[in-house]
Amino acid sequence: MIQVLSGVWALLTGIVLIMLGNGMQSTLVGLRGGLEGFSATELAVVTSGYFMGFLSGAQIAPRMIRRVGHVRVFAALGSFMSAGLIAMPLLTEPWAWTLLRLLVGFCMSGIYVTAESWLNDAATNETRGKVLSAYMIAQTLGIIGAQGLLTLGDAGTSALFIVASILVSVSFAPILLSVSRAPATELARPMGLRQLFSGSPLSTVGIFMLGSVYATQAGMAPVFGTLIGMTTPQIALFVAMLFGGALLLQYPIGWLSDRIDRRKLIFGASLLGALCCAAGWSQGGNLWALMGAAFLAGGVTTPLYALFLAYTNDYLPTEDMAAASGGLVFTFGLGAILGPLVTGWAMEFSGPFAFWIVLGGTFAGIATYALYRMTQRSIPSVEDTESYISVLPTASPVAVEAAGAWSAAQSDPEGGEDGASQQA
Repeated sequence: MIQVLSGVWALLTGIVLIMLGNGMQSTLVGLRGGLEGFSATELAVVTSGYFMGFLSGAQIAPRMIRRVGHVRVFAALGSFMSAGLIAMPLLTEPWAWTLLRLLVGFCMSGIYVTAESWLNDAATNETRGKVLSAYMIAQTLGIIGAQGLLTLGDAGTSALFIVASILVSVSFAPILLSVSRAPATELARPMGLRQLFSGSPLSTVGIFMLGSVYATQAGMAPVFGTLIGMTTPQIALFVAMLFGGALLLQYPIGWLSDRIDRRKLIFGASLLGALCCAAGWSQGGNLWALMGAAFLAGGVTTPLYALFLAYTNDYLPTEDMAAASGGLVFTFGLGAILGPLVTGWAMEFSGPFAFWIVLGGTFAGIATYALYRMTQRSIPSVEDTESYISVLPTASPVAVEAAGAWSAAQSDPEGGEDGASQQA
Protein backbone atom coordinates (compact mmCIF):
# COMPACT_ATOMS: atom_id res chain seq x y z
CA MET A 1 0.00 0.00 0.00
CA ILE A 2 2.87 2.39 0.82
CA GLN A 3 4.36 1.78 -2.61
CA VAL A 4 1.01 2.54 -4.22
CA LEU A 5 0.58 5.79 -2.29
CA SER A 6 4.12 6.96 -3.02
CA GLY A 7 3.10 7.76 -6.57
CA VAL A 8 -0.05 9.71 -5.71
CA TRP A 9 0.73 11.30 -2.32
CA ALA A 10 0.85 14.83 -3.74
CA LEU A 11 -2.58 14.43 -5.37
CA LEU A 12 -4.04 13.05 -2.16
CA THR A 13 -2.46 15.85 -0.09
CA GLY A 14 -4.00 18.41 -2.40
CA ILE A 15 -7.39 16.72 -2.17
CA VAL A 16 -7.29 16.76 1.64
CA LEU A 17 -6.54 20.51 1.59
CA ILE A 18 -9.32 21.17 -0.92
CA MET A 19 -11.79 19.22 1.21
CA LEU A 20 -10.68 21.13 4.31
CA GLY A 21 -11.56 24.40 2.59
CA ASN A 22 -14.75 23.17 0.94
CA GLY A 23 -15.90 21.38 4.09
CA MET A 24 -15.42 24.54 6.11
CA GLN A 25 -17.50 26.71 3.80
CA SER A 26 -20.36 24.17 3.62
CA THR A 27 -20.85 24.34 7.39
CA LEU A 28 -20.06 28.06 7.54
CA VAL A 29 -23.05 28.76 5.31
CA GLY A 30 -25.40 27.45 7.98
CA LEU A 31 -23.52 29.10 10.86
CA ARG A 32 -23.14 32.54 9.31
CA GLY A 33 -26.54 32.39 7.63
CA GLY A 34 -28.15 31.88 11.04
CA LEU A 35 -26.27 34.87 12.44
CA GLU A 36 -27.41 36.98 9.48
CA GLY A 37 -31.05 35.98 10.04
CA PHE A 38 -31.49 33.90 6.88
CA SER A 39 -34.56 31.67 6.98
CA ALA A 40 -34.39 27.88 6.57
CA THR A 41 -35.93 28.24 3.10
CA GLU A 42 -33.34 30.82 2.04
CA LEU A 43 -30.48 28.63 3.25
CA ALA A 44 -32.05 25.66 1.45
CA VAL A 45 -31.95 27.62 -1.82
CA VAL A 46 -28.31 28.50 -1.14
CA THR A 47 -27.53 24.81 -0.55
CA SER A 48 -29.34 23.73 -3.71
CA GLY A 49 -27.35 26.32 -5.64
CA TYR A 50 -24.15 24.45 -4.77
CA PHE A 51 -25.46 21.15 -6.08
CA MET A 52 -26.86 22.79 -9.20
CA GLY A 53 -23.39 24.16 -9.92
CA PHE A 54 -21.83 20.79 -9.09
CA LEU A 55 -24.11 18.97 -11.53
CA SER A 56 -23.49 21.45 -14.34
CA GLY A 57 -19.74 21.35 -13.72
CA ALA A 58 -19.66 17.59 -14.16
CA GLN A 59 -21.19 18.03 -17.61
CA ILE A 60 -19.14 21.03 -18.79
CA ALA A 61 -15.69 20.48 -17.25
CA PRO A 62 -14.64 17.62 -19.58
CA ARG A 63 -15.35 19.84 -22.61
CA MET A 64 -13.32 22.67 -21.07
CA ILE A 65 -10.43 20.29 -20.44
CA ARG A 66 -10.44 19.01 -24.01
CA ARG A 67 -10.38 22.61 -25.27
CA VAL A 68 -7.64 24.21 -23.14
CA GLY A 69 -6.06 21.40 -21.11
CA HIS A 70 -6.05 20.10 -17.54
CA VAL A 71 -3.59 22.55 -16.01
CA ARG A 72 -5.37 25.68 -17.24
CA VAL A 73 -8.80 24.44 -16.21
CA PHE A 74 -7.53 23.33 -12.82
CA ALA A 75 -5.81 26.64 -12.11
CA ALA A 76 -8.72 28.74 -13.38
CA LEU A 77 -11.36 26.88 -11.40
CA GLY A 78 -9.20 26.99 -8.29
CA SER A 79 -8.84 30.75 -8.60
CA PHE A 80 -12.58 31.29 -9.07
CA MET A 81 -13.40 28.99 -6.16
CA SER A 82 -10.98 30.76 -3.83
CA ALA A 83 -12.45 34.11 -4.86
CA GLY A 84 -16.00 32.83 -4.31
CA LEU A 85 -15.19 31.66 -0.80
CA ILE A 86 -13.59 34.94 0.26
CA ALA A 87 -16.44 36.97 -1.26
CA MET A 88 -19.15 35.31 0.84
CA PRO A 89 -18.67 37.41 4.02
CA LEU A 90 -18.57 40.54 1.86
CA LEU A 91 -21.97 39.85 0.25
CA THR A 92 -24.20 38.51 3.01
CA GLU A 93 -27.44 38.34 1.03
CA PRO A 94 -29.29 35.11 0.14
CA TRP A 95 -29.31 35.83 -3.61
CA ALA A 96 -25.57 36.60 -3.60
CA TRP A 97 -24.75 33.49 -1.62
CA THR A 98 -26.82 31.36 -3.98
CA LEU A 99 -24.82 32.64 -6.94
CA LEU A 100 -21.52 32.24 -5.12
CA ARG A 101 -22.39 28.71 -3.99
CA LEU A 102 -23.38 27.85 -7.55
CA LEU A 103 -19.94 29.09 -8.64
CA VAL A 104 -18.17 27.13 -5.90
CA GLY A 105 -20.12 23.98 -6.76
CA PHE A 106 -19.26 24.33 -10.44
CA CYS A 107 -15.59 24.82 -9.63
CA MET A 108 -15.47 21.90 -7.19
CA SER A 109 -16.99 19.57 -9.76
CA GLY A 110 -14.46 20.63 -12.39
CA ILE A 111 -11.62 20.26 -9.89
CA TYR A 112 -12.78 16.72 -9.12
CA VAL A 113 -12.91 15.82 -12.80
CA THR A 114 -9.38 17.10 -13.32
CA ALA A 115 -7.85 15.62 -10.18
CA GLU A 116 -9.55 12.27 -10.67
CA SER A 117 -8.34 12.13 -14.27
CA TRP A 118 -4.77 12.52 -13.02
CA LEU A 119 -5.35 10.01 -10.23
CA ASN A 120 -6.85 7.44 -12.59
CA ASP A 121 -4.00 7.92 -15.04
CA ALA A 122 -1.44 7.39 -12.27
CA ALA A 123 -2.98 4.06 -11.27
CA THR A 124 -2.55 0.68 -12.95
CA ASN A 125 -5.13 -2.10 -13.22
CA GLU A 126 -3.50 -3.75 -10.20
CA THR A 127 -3.43 -0.63 -8.01
CA ARG A 128 -6.60 1.20 -9.10
CA GLY A 129 -8.79 -0.27 -6.35
CA LYS A 130 -6.38 0.76 -3.60
CA VAL A 131 -5.80 4.20 -5.11
CA LEU A 132 -9.52 4.92 -5.38
CA SER A 133 -10.10 3.74 -1.82
CA ALA A 134 -7.28 5.96 -0.55
CA TYR A 135 -8.76 8.87 -2.49
CA MET A 136 -12.18 8.38 -0.91
CA ILE A 137 -10.64 8.15 2.57
CA ALA A 138 -8.65 11.34 1.94
CA GLN A 139 -11.84 13.18 0.94
CA THR A 140 -13.73 12.02 4.02
CA LEU A 141 -10.90 12.87 6.40
CA GLY A 142 -10.69 16.33 4.83
CA ILE A 143 -14.40 16.98 5.43
CA ILE A 144 -14.20 15.73 9.02
CA GLY A 145 -11.03 17.73 9.71
CA ALA A 146 -12.69 20.86 8.36
CA GLN A 147 -15.25 20.72 11.15
CA GLY A 148 -12.45 20.87 13.72
CA LEU A 149 -11.03 24.01 12.11
CA LEU A 150 -14.39 25.75 12.53
CA THR A 151 -13.95 25.72 16.31
CA LEU A 152 -10.84 27.89 16.03
CA GLY A 153 -12.61 31.06 14.91
CA ASP A 154 -15.81 33.08 14.94
CA ALA A 155 -18.34 32.53 12.13
CA GLY A 156 -19.48 36.12 12.62
CA THR A 157 -16.21 37.46 11.18
CA SER A 158 -14.44 36.93 7.86
CA ALA A 159 -11.56 34.95 9.39
CA LEU A 160 -12.89 31.42 8.78
CA PHE A 161 -13.90 32.24 5.21
CA ILE A 162 -10.38 33.56 4.60
CA VAL A 163 -8.87 30.36 6.06
CA ALA A 164 -11.07 28.25 3.75
CA SER A 165 -9.96 30.32 0.76
CA ILE A 166 -6.28 29.97 1.74
CA LEU A 167 -6.59 26.20 2.10
CA VAL A 168 -8.12 25.88 -1.36
CA SER A 169 -5.44 28.14 -2.89
CA VAL A 170 -2.59 26.24 -1.22
CA SER A 171 -4.03 22.86 -2.21
CA PHE A 172 -3.15 23.32 -5.86
CA ALA A 173 0.59 23.61 -5.24
CA PRO A 174 1.34 19.93 -4.51
CA ILE A 175 -0.90 18.82 -7.35
CA LEU A 176 0.33 21.18 -10.08
CA LEU A 177 3.99 20.80 -9.08
CA SER A 178 3.88 17.00 -9.10
CA VAL A 179 1.81 16.11 -12.16
CA SER A 180 4.12 15.38 -15.07
CA ARG A 181 1.65 14.99 -17.91
CA ALA A 182 -1.96 15.70 -18.73
CA PRO A 183 -4.04 12.55 -19.19
CA ALA A 184 -6.84 12.20 -21.69
CA THR A 185 -10.34 12.81 -20.34
CA GLU A 186 -12.89 10.78 -22.22
CA LEU A 187 -16.22 10.24 -20.51
CA ALA A 188 -18.98 8.09 -21.90
CA ARG A 189 -22.22 9.82 -22.82
CA PRO A 190 -24.57 9.38 -19.82
CA MET A 191 -27.32 6.84 -20.28
CA GLY A 192 -30.79 8.37 -20.62
CA LEU A 193 -33.11 8.16 -17.62
CA ARG A 194 -35.63 5.97 -19.44
CA GLN A 195 -32.99 3.45 -20.47
CA LEU A 196 -31.41 3.60 -17.02
CA PHE A 197 -34.75 2.96 -15.32
CA SER A 198 -35.46 0.10 -17.68
CA GLY A 199 -32.13 -1.53 -16.81
CA SER A 200 -32.25 -0.89 -13.04
CA PRO A 201 -35.40 0.69 -11.59
CA LEU A 202 -34.19 0.30 -8.00
CA SER A 203 -30.90 2.10 -8.59
CA THR A 204 -32.51 4.91 -10.59
CA VAL A 205 -35.21 5.68 -8.03
CA GLY A 206 -33.00 4.89 -5.05
CA ILE A 207 -30.06 7.05 -6.08
CA PHE A 208 -32.39 9.97 -6.84
CA MET A 209 -33.76 9.80 -3.29
CA LEU A 210 -30.27 9.24 -1.91
CA GLY A 211 -29.15 12.47 -3.59
CA SER A 212 -31.84 14.23 -1.58
CA VAL A 213 -30.58 12.58 1.62
CA TYR A 214 -26.93 13.43 1.03
CA ALA A 215 -27.52 17.08 0.12
CA THR A 216 -29.83 17.54 3.09
CA GLN A 217 -27.25 16.06 5.44
CA ALA A 218 -24.36 18.07 3.99
CA GLY A 219 -26.15 21.38 3.61
CA MET A 220 -29.03 21.53 6.09
CA ALA A 221 -27.40 19.86 9.13
CA PRO A 222 -25.66 23.12 10.17
CA VAL A 223 -28.96 24.96 9.69
CA PHE A 224 -30.70 22.45 11.95
CA GLY A 225 -27.98 22.83 14.58
CA THR A 226 -28.21 26.61 14.48
CA LEU A 227 -32.01 26.63 14.79
CA ILE A 228 -32.04 24.38 17.89
CA GLY A 229 -29.35 26.44 19.60
CA MET A 230 -26.25 24.26 19.26
CA THR A 231 -22.92 25.96 19.84
CA THR A 232 -20.36 26.14 17.03
CA PRO A 233 -18.28 23.22 18.41
CA GLN A 234 -21.47 21.14 18.76
CA ILE A 235 -22.55 21.89 15.18
CA ALA A 236 -19.07 21.03 13.93
CA LEU A 237 -19.18 17.71 15.81
CA PHE A 238 -22.70 17.01 14.51
CA VAL A 239 -21.59 17.46 10.89
CA ALA A 240 -18.41 15.45 11.51
CA MET A 241 -20.55 12.60 12.85
CA LEU A 242 -22.56 12.51 9.63
CA PHE A 243 -19.39 11.85 7.64
CA GLY A 244 -17.47 9.92 10.28
CA GLY A 245 -20.00 7.10 10.27
CA ALA A 246 -19.14 6.35 6.65
CA LEU A 247 -15.55 5.53 7.58
CA LEU A 248 -16.73 2.92 10.07
CA LEU A 249 -19.60 1.36 8.11
CA GLN A 250 -18.09 1.41 4.61
CA TYR A 251 -16.03 -1.74 5.02
CA PRO A 252 -18.57 -4.06 6.72
CA ILE A 253 -21.31 -3.05 4.28
CA GLY A 254 -18.90 -3.52 1.37
CA TRP A 255 -17.89 -6.93 2.70
CA LEU A 256 -21.53 -8.01 2.96
CA SER A 257 -22.29 -6.55 -0.48
CA ASP A 258 -20.14 -9.14 -2.23
CA ARG A 259 -21.79 -12.01 -0.34
CA ILE A 260 -25.57 -11.47 -0.10
CA ASP A 261 -28.42 -10.08 -2.17
CA ARG A 262 -27.62 -6.38 -2.53
CA ARG A 263 -31.31 -5.49 -2.46
CA LYS A 264 -31.55 -6.90 1.07
CA LEU A 265 -28.54 -4.83 2.06
CA ILE A 266 -30.03 -1.70 0.47
CA PHE A 267 -33.27 -2.37 2.35
CA GLY A 268 -31.46 -2.97 5.64
CA ALA A 269 -29.20 0.08 5.39
CA SER A 270 -32.11 2.33 4.41
CA LEU A 271 -34.26 0.98 7.23
CA LEU A 272 -31.43 1.62 9.69
CA GLY A 273 -31.17 5.17 8.37
CA ALA A 274 -34.92 5.70 8.80
CA LEU A 275 -34.90 4.32 12.36
CA CYS A 276 -31.94 6.54 13.31
CA CYS A 277 -33.74 9.60 11.95
CA ALA A 278 -36.82 8.64 13.95
CA ALA A 279 -34.62 8.44 17.03
CA GLY A 280 -33.10 11.84 16.27
CA TRP A 281 -36.57 13.34 15.95
CA SER A 282 -37.98 11.71 19.09
CA GLN A 283 -35.04 12.53 21.37
CA GLY A 284 -35.49 16.27 20.99
CA GLY A 285 -32.73 18.15 22.76
CA ASN A 286 -30.69 15.12 23.87
CA LEU A 287 -27.35 16.12 22.37
CA TRP A 288 -25.65 12.74 22.43
CA ALA A 289 -28.70 10.99 21.02
CA LEU A 290 -28.58 13.46 18.14
CA MET A 291 -24.87 12.72 17.63
CA GLY A 292 -25.50 8.98 17.58
CA ALA A 293 -28.37 9.35 15.12
CA ALA A 294 -26.18 11.49 12.86
CA PHE A 295 -23.32 8.98 13.02
CA LEU A 296 -25.45 6.05 11.87
CA ALA A 297 -27.74 7.92 9.45
CA GLY A 298 -24.74 9.54 7.78
CA GLY A 299 -22.83 6.28 8.00
CA VAL A 300 -25.25 4.37 5.75
CA THR A 301 -25.57 7.13 3.15
CA THR A 302 -22.17 6.79 1.47
CA PRO A 303 -22.22 2.96 1.38
CA LEU A 304 -25.70 3.11 -0.16
CA TYR A 305 -24.31 5.20 -3.02
CA ALA A 306 -21.68 2.57 -3.79
CA LEU A 307 -24.28 -0.19 -3.40
CA PHE A 308 -26.52 1.38 -6.03
CA LEU A 309 -23.60 1.68 -8.45
CA ALA A 310 -22.58 -1.94 -7.90
CA TYR A 311 -26.16 -3.21 -8.14
CA THR A 312 -26.67 -1.43 -11.45
CA ASN A 313 -23.54 -3.01 -12.90
CA ASP A 314 -24.78 -6.46 -11.85
CA TYR A 315 -27.36 -6.36 -14.64
CA LEU A 316 -25.40 -4.61 -17.37
CA PRO A 317 -22.86 -5.75 -19.95
CA THR A 318 -19.43 -4.28 -19.39
CA GLU A 319 -19.68 -1.93 -22.37
CA ASP A 320 -22.75 -0.18 -20.86
CA MET A 321 -21.36 0.36 -17.37
CA ALA A 322 -19.66 3.69 -18.06
CA ALA A 323 -22.78 5.22 -19.60
CA ALA A 324 -24.94 3.92 -16.75
CA SER A 325 -22.52 5.41 -14.20
CA GLY A 326 -22.84 8.81 -15.85
CA GLY A 327 -26.63 8.52 -15.82
CA LEU A 328 -26.64 7.64 -12.13
CA VAL A 329 -24.37 10.58 -11.26
CA PHE A 330 -26.78 12.88 -13.11
CA THR A 331 -29.82 11.35 -11.38
CA PHE A 332 -28.14 11.71 -7.99
CA GLY A 333 -27.46 15.38 -8.77
CA LEU A 334 -31.12 16.04 -9.55
CA GLY A 335 -32.10 14.61 -6.18
CA ALA A 336 -29.40 16.66 -4.47
CA ILE A 337 -30.85 19.87 -5.91
CA LEU A 338 -34.40 19.03 -4.81
CA GLY A 339 -33.68 17.61 -1.33
CA PRO A 340 -32.57 20.77 0.49
CA LEU A 341 -35.50 22.73 -0.98
CA VAL A 342 -38.03 20.26 0.40
CA THR A 343 -36.24 20.10 3.75
CA GLY A 344 -35.93 23.88 4.03
CA TRP A 345 -39.61 24.37 3.31
CA ALA A 346 -40.54 21.70 5.88
CA MET A 347 -38.27 23.25 8.53
CA GLU A 348 -39.71 26.69 7.83
CA PHE A 349 -43.30 25.60 8.43
CA SER A 350 -42.95 22.68 10.89
CA GLY A 351 -39.88 23.59 12.90
CA PRO A 352 -36.23 22.52 12.81
CA PHE A 353 -36.94 18.87 13.69
CA ALA A 354 -38.60 18.47 10.30
CA PHE A 355 -34.97 17.92 9.25
CA TRP A 356 -35.21 14.40 10.69
CA ILE A 357 -38.72 13.80 9.37
CA VAL A 358 -37.73 14.50 5.76
CA LEU A 359 -34.52 12.46 6.04
CA GLY A 360 -36.31 9.55 7.71
CA GLY A 361 -39.17 9.62 5.21
CA THR A 362 -36.73 9.52 2.31
CA PHE A 363 -34.78 6.62 3.82
CA ALA A 364 -38.09 4.82 4.37
CA GLY A 365 -39.02 5.43 0.74
CA ILE A 366 -35.79 3.80 -0.43
CA ALA A 367 -36.36 0.81 1.88
CA THR A 368 -39.96 0.38 0.72
CA TYR A 369 -39.05 0.48 -2.95
CA ALA A 370 -36.19 -1.97 -2.40
CA LEU A 371 -38.61 -4.35 -0.70
CA TYR A 372 -40.98 -4.05 -3.65
CA ARG A 373 -38.24 -4.65 -6.22
CA MET A 374 -37.30 -7.90 -4.48
CA THR A 375 -40.63 -9.27 -5.67
CA GLN A 376 -40.08 -8.19 -9.28
CA ARG A 377 -36.69 -9.59 -10.27
CA SER A 378 -34.66 -12.67 -9.42
CA ILE A 379 -31.29 -12.27 -7.78
CA PRO A 380 -28.15 -12.98 -9.85
CA SER A 381 -25.70 -15.51 -8.46
CA VAL A 382 -22.84 -14.13 -6.37
CA GLU A 383 -20.40 -15.25 -9.09
CA ASP A 384 -22.19 -13.03 -11.63
CA THR A 385 -22.16 -9.84 -9.55
CA GLU A 386 -19.63 -7.02 -9.77
CA SER A 387 -17.19 -6.32 -6.94
CA TYR A 388 -18.03 -3.50 -4.52
CA ILE A 389 -15.69 -0.53 -4.13
CA SER A 390 -16.25 2.54 -2.00
CA VAL A 391 -17.22 5.62 -4.02
CA LEU A 392 -18.22 8.89 -2.36
CA PRO A 393 -21.30 10.77 -3.57
CA THR A 394 -19.00 13.75 -4.27
CA ALA A 395 -16.99 11.78 -6.85
CA SER A 396 -17.13 12.95 -10.45
CA PRO A 397 -18.08 10.65 -13.35
CA VAL A 398 -14.34 10.05 -13.88
CA ALA A 399 -13.93 8.25 -10.54
CA VAL A 400 -17.29 6.51 -10.85
CA GLU A 401 -16.41 5.13 -14.28
CA ALA A 402 -12.96 4.08 -13.07
CA ALA A 403 -14.51 2.27 -10.11
CA GLY A 404 -16.95 0.49 -12.40
CA ALA A 405 -14.18 -0.61 -14.74
CA TRP A 406 -12.11 -1.87 -11.81
CA SER A 407 -15.08 -3.80 -10.40
CA ALA A 408 -15.74 -5.44 -13.74
CA ALA A 409 -12.08 -6.44 -14.03
CA GLN A 410 -12.09 -7.99 -10.55
CA SER A 411 -15.21 -9.99 -11.35
CA ASP A 412 -13.54 -11.50 -14.40
CA PRO A 413 -12.25 -14.95 -13.46
CA GLU A 414 -8.99 -13.99 -15.11
CA GLY A 415 -9.05 -10.46 -13.72
CA GLY A 416 -6.52 -10.93 -10.95
CA GLU A 417 -7.04 -10.34 -7.26
CA ASP A 418 -10.32 -10.94 -5.57
CA GLY A 419 -12.40 -7.76 -5.40
CA ALA A 420 -13.08 -7.95 -1.72
CA SER A 421 -9.40 -7.76 -0.86
CA GLN A 422 -9.08 -4.39 -2.53
CA GLN A 423 -11.50 -2.51 -0.31
CA ALA A 424 -10.13 0.15 2.01
